[in-house]
Amino acid sequence: MGSANSKAKANDRRARVEEIRRQEQARERRNRIITITACTAILAGLVGGGFYLVNSAGGGGDDKGKAAASISGEKSWSGLTQNHVTKDVDYPMSPPAGGDHNPVWQNCNGDVYDKPLTDENAVHSLEHGAVWVTYTSKAADADVKALRDRVAKTPYSLMSPYTDQASPITLTAWGHQLGVTKADDPRVATFFDTYVQGDQTPEPGAPCTGGKAS
Repeated sequence: MGSANSKAKANDRRARVEEIRRQEQARERRNRIITITACTAILAGLVGGGFYLVNSAGGGGDDKGKAAASISGEKSWSGLTQNHVTKDVDYPMSPPAGGDHNPVWQNCNGDVYDKPLTDENAVHSLEHGAVWVTYTSKAADADVKALRDRVAKTPYSLMSPYTDQASPITLTAWGHQLGVTKADDPRVATFFDTYVQGDQTPEPGAPCTGGKAS
C-alpha cells in the first residue's frame, strides 16, 4: 500500500513538473514572440525614419522642384515688399525682381512686347508667378527669336526689350534673376521650369490676363 502511495505521489510530482515545464516553455515562446515583434516594430520605425530623412534631405518627389535649389549664376533677394503704389519705384536691381508695384499687372500669358514696359506693371506680373525675359541690343537676333518662341507658348511669361541691364539676356522671377548670353544656355530652360508659377510666387494662380496690354 505504501509503495502504491509513493508511486502515486511520484506520478503526481512528475505530472506537476511536466505542467510547470510546459507553462515555462509557453511563457518563453510568448516572450520571444513579444521581443521579436517589438524589435521588428522598432526596426521598421528606424528604417522608415531614415527613409524620410533621406527623402527630406534629397528633396524627393516630382514636385517640379520649384523654388528649391538655386540655379548656377542666379541672384536672389528675399523680404521684398508687395505694396500697391501708383508712383514710380526706385528698385535696387535692374530689371526689378520684386518690391512695391502698380496695382495693374502687365499681361503675361505668353505675351511678347516690342517696346520696353513700365517696371511697376511688370513686377506685379512677377508677383503672380510670371517669368519676365528681357534683352538688350547686344542679344543676337536668333536668340531673341528663340526666346520669343519660348515665351509665346508659355503661360505666365512675358518678354520685352530692356536697356539698363548687365547681360544681353536676363530672366527674372519674383526674388530671382539670371543673366545669360545665349538663348540655348541650358539654365534658361531650368529657370522657366523652376520659376513659372514656382514656389517663390507670392500670389500663385493669380491671373496673367485682364491687365495692362501694352
